Amino acid sequence: MNKDRKIEELENSNTQYLDEPRLLLSEMKEHTRCMILKVHGHGGFRHRIMELGFVRGEIVDVVKNAPLLDPVEYRIMGSHVSLRRSEAANIEVVSLEADAHPDNPFNGTIEEHVTHEVEERGKQITVALVGNPNCGKTSFFNFATGLREKVGNYSGVTVSSKTGTFHHEGYTINMVDLPGTYSLTEYTPEELYVREFLTEQKPDIVLNVVDAGNLERNLFLTTQLIDQNPLMLMALNMYDELQRSGSQLDIQQLSAMLGFPIVPTVAKNGTGINDVLGAIVKLYEHQHQITKHIHINYGEDVERCIRQIRTPLDFHEATLAAYCNRYAALKLLEADKSVTETVSALPNSDEILQIAKQCRERLEHEYRNDIATIISDLKYGFIRGALSETFKNGDDQKKQLGYALDVVLTNRWLGIPVLLLFMWLMFQATFTIGAYPQQWIEMGIEWLANLIHGILPAGMLNDLLTDGVISGVGGVLVFLPNILILFFFISLLEDTGYMARAAFIMDKFMHKIGLHGKSFIPYIIGLGCGVPAIMATRTLENPKDRILTILTIPFISCSARLPVYLLFVGAFFPKNQGLVLMGIYLIGVLVAIVTSLIINKVAFKKATDQFVMELPPYRFPTLRNTLIHMWDKSVMYLKKMGTVILLASVIIWALGYFPHSTENVTKQQQVEQSFIGRLGHTVEPVVRPLGFDWKMGVSLCTGLAAKEIIVSTMGVLYGADDSAEGTVALGTKLHEATDSMGTPFFTPLKAFCFLLFILLYFPCIAAITAIGREANWKWAAFTVCYTTMLAWLITFLVWQVGNLII
Repeated sequence: MNKDRKIEELENSNTQYLDEPRLLLSEMKEHTRCMILKVHGHGGFRHRIMELGFVRGEIVDVVKNAPLLDPVEYRIMGSHVSLRRSEAANIEVVSLEADAHPDNPFNGTIEEHVTHEVEERGKQITVALVGNPNCGKTSFFNFATGLREKVGNYSGVTVSSKTGTFHHEGYTINMVDLPGTYSLTEYTPEELYVREFLTEQKPDIVLNVVDAGNLERNLFLTTQLIDQNPLMLMALNMYDELQRSGSQLDIQQLSAMLGFPIVPTVAKNGTGINDVLGAIVKLYEHQHQITKHIHINYGEDVERCIRQIRTPLDFHEATLAAYCNRYAALKLLEADKSVTETVSALPNSDEILQIAKQCRERLEHEYRNDIATIISDLKYGFIRGALSETFKNGDDQKKQLGYALDVVLTNRWLGIPVLLLFMWLMFQATFTIGAYPQQWIEMGIEWLANLIHGILPAGMLNDLLTDGVISGVGGVLVFLPNILILFFFISLLEDTGYMARAAFIMDKFMHKIGLHGKSFIPYIIGLGCGVPAIMATRTLENPKDRILTILTIPFISCSARLPVYLLFVGAFFPKNQGLVLMGIYLIGVLVAIVTSLIINKVAFKKATDQFVMELPPYRFPTLRNTLIHMWDKSVMYLKKMGTVILLASVIIWALGYFPHSTENVTKQQQVEQSFIGRLGHTVEPVVRPLGFDWKMGVSLCTGLAAKEIIVSTMGVLYGADDSAEGTVALGTKLHEATDSMGTPFFTPLKAFCFLLFILLYFPCIAAITAIGREANWKWAAFTVCYTTMLAWLITFLVWQVGNLII
C-alpha cells in the first residue's frame, strides 16, 4: 500500500468526511451545465434514473424551473427529463461553469478539466467502519491507514469519528472509524450518530467489522445494516480466536446467505486487511461475485404489515431516497422518531402513520409484547437459523479461558482489594522505577544549565536561558519518565479488559452515590487526561449520569497534576511516597463522591439507568499498542514542553526580571520588586489564610492554563535563590527554602495543603472547554466557581486545624 496518508478528526456530527464540497444537481441554477459524479438512493428509484442516462461522467444541462420552481427540466443524452428537486438532491455533480473553476490548470476546455476531476473523484471510495464496541474496528483502522488511534479492550474507546485517507490499487480510500454501537436504534447518542452518518453522508461502502468469537450478538447489528440496504462487506475479525476455540464456520455459505463478501481478519497483526481492501475495490467497481440484497424474513404477520405500510411509501420513493422503502416501512412499524419525522412531511403522511399505528397495535396484541422486542426476537431467529447451517461450536472450555481470571479479579471478597493493590502498585512504580531516569534527566539539565552559565557572559540572555527556559521547562521535563509509567499501567488496564471489570466491581458503590457503574471508566481515563475522560461520558445513555460524571471528573487527578505531586511528595514525604500519592488520588475520589451526592440530591432525581455492560474476554496486551500509547503521550508531553510550557516559562521569567533594578540587590529582592512580585503580593491576602506565600499564589494563578506550569513557575521563582549556582533539583530548593526568620518555609503540612488545593481547584482551560461542549457552558461556569471555592474552604480547614494539632 502507498504510504502517502493523512488524517482528519471529525469533532462533531456536522463535520463532512470529505475535503471537497459536495454539489448536488438540485443546487444547480437555470441555464448551467454540470457533470454527474455519483448517484445516491436505493432500489427502483436509483435504477430508474440511471436508465434515463444519469450515470457518472454524463453532462447535464439545467434547462429551466417549473413556474413554481419545482420540478426542474434537465437535458441529458439528447433527451429532456424532469425531476423534482428532492429527486435531484440524490445526484452529486461537478459544475461545468467557469466561475466554479477559477484555477483551471488546463489549456483546454472546462469540460476537459471537469472530466479529469470526475475521473479523479470517481476514484475516491468512502468506507464507513461499523461494528459493536470492542470488535477491533480501531485496530483495523490503524493497520489499514497506518495511523495510531487509541484502542482498548472495553466499550466506548472511540468517542468521535476519525477519517484516514490512503491509496490502494489506484483508488483513494477515505476510511471513517465510527463509534462502536450495538444497534442502529435511537437508544444512545452513538447509535443515532452512526445511523445519521450512514443515511446523510452516504458512504460508498459499509464495512461491518464483526467479532468472530461472538457471532450471534454481533450479527444483530448486521441485520439492521442489511435492512438499510447499503453496498456492504464484512471483516470477520479476531478469526484466530475462533480457530483456537475449535469452532468451524462455513464463510462462503454464510456469505451467500447474507448477500455480501465476508473476509476473515486478525486486525491486531494485520492479517487479512489487504484482502478486505481488495474486496472494497471490487465491490466499488461492481466486480464482486457475491453481491445481492436480501430481505430478512420476519414471518408472515410482520411481512404483511411491512407491505401495507410500504405501498403508500412507494409513491414517494425519490423523496425518501435516503432510506430503502422497506427499511422506512420497518422503522415506521417500530415508531422510530427520525423516520416518522421525515414521513410526516409527505402529503399523505396521516394515512401512512395511521396504517403503521394499526399494524403495530395488532402485532403487539397478537404477540403480547412490545414491537421492539418482537422485531429483535425475529432478527435473532434469523441469525440463529443462519448460524445453525454454517457454524459449528467448538470447545466451550477453551472459550471460558478468556474469563478464567475473573475467579480472582471479580471475586466478592478479593475484587476490591486487588483493585486497590493494583492502584498502589501503579503509584509506587511511578516513584521507584521512574526515580532512575528522572535523576539522569536532572543531571543532564544541570549540566546544560552550568554549561550555558559558563559560556555566556552575565546578563539578561544568560538569566533568560538558565533561570527562565532551563529552570522552567526542565523542572517539568524531569517528570516525563514518571508520566510514561503511569500511562503504561493505564494501557494495561485498557488492553487486558480489566477496565470493564473495574466498572463491574464498583457499580453498586457508584449507584449508591447517584452515578452509573460505567462512570468508573471515565474516572480511570481521567488519570491520564480530563479532556478524553469528559468525552468518554458519551457512552452513558442517561443525560443525568453524563452530567454528574462530567462535573466530578475534575476531582480525578490527571497526569498534568502529577509533576506537582511528584515534586512535593518526593521532597517532603520520602518514606511513604506511594501511599501519600495514592492518598491524594483517593481524596479526589472522595470529594467527587460527596459532590455527586450533593448535586444528585439538589438538581437531579436519584433514579439511574440499569447497569448493562459487556465484559470482554481477557486478552494479552500487544507490545505495539502499549508502545504506541506511551509514544503518543510522550510526544504530546514534549510538544507541550516546547510550546505552552516554554512560552509560559519565558513570560514568567520576564515578569520576574522586569522592571530590572540597576542597584545592588539580591535576586530575591529583584523578583519581589518585579511585575510578578507585585502580582504575587496582590493575590497573597487571598492565599495567606491557607499558609501560602506570594510565590505559591502566583504559581496557582499560572496553573489555570495548565497544571504543569505550576512546576515551571516554581522553577523560575525559586531558581532565583542566590545560594544555588546553576540549576539544582527544584525539590531540593523547596526543601531548603526559608522564611524571613531563617526557618524552613515549607513543612509537610504546608506541602500537603498545597497539593490539596491543586487537586481540588479550577481544572485547566481545555477541561473547562470540554465541559462546556459536552454539557453546557452554565455547568462549565459552575465547575469553575464550585471547584475553586471548595478548594479554598477545604484547604483552609486542613491548614488551620492542622496547625492546632501539630
